[in-house]
Amino acid sequence: MGILKEAMFHIHLIMAISWIGGSVFMFVLGITLRDKKAQQEVYPHVGPIFGWFEVVALIALLISGFYLGAYYDLFKVLLHPNGTAISDAIVKKAILVAILTAATTVHFVIAYKTNGKERTRVQNILSRSSSMLIFFLNLFVMHYAIVLRDIL
Repeated sequence: MGILKEAMFHIHLIMAISWIGGSVFMFVLGITLRDKKAQQEVYPHVGPIFGWFEVVALIALLISGFYLGAYYDLFKVLLHPNGTAISDAIVKKAILVAILTAATTVHFVIAYKTNGKERTRVQNILSRSSSMLIFFLNLFVMHYAIVLRDIL
């Protein structure tokens, strides 16, 4: 079981690096690529590749995270918080991951449905706000991952 735990930890770490790094890249791209024509040339090509990669990364993160949570018996702590540092960190990380997963789902569905098409005002607001939320939530999830790793 130790080898599998190590493999899952490394998968979790590599996918987290990929997820957060990709998120930062797309965030910077979105901020710096202000020209509408340039956006229409870049996003239809980069977006789907990035989007599907992120879906795979998120699934790998969730699977490896669930495995590691079970391995370290963190679900007991999650379901019965006791005020300890590990309890607080796992509860906060789980809540953030749930919100992050929901925001990613919203963003992915809108991006997939509107790729190469003009978005409505509502789709544009939801897509941009979910993207911004994903970016900032990643930083907080990463913080609690570091806290948990230090404790474990």
